Amino acid sequence: MPIKMKNYVLTWTDIHGVKRGCAVSYDKASAEHREERLVAEGCTDVTVAQAKPGELPVSR
Repeated sequence: MPIKMKNYVLTWTDIHGVKRGCAVSYDKASAEHREERLVAEGCTDVTVAQAKPGELPVSR
């Protein structure tokens, strides 16, 4: 049975109001950990979304 890895990407607004998106994809646990770190740093609108392999987020 093949392993089905799910990829997750993040988008956020940094402390200067600039919308950002990650340049890498994460597994779920790593994405959640990165989300916690971004919020702790003062970033807002932090979102975690599932992505297809090789797909990067679009900052909105």
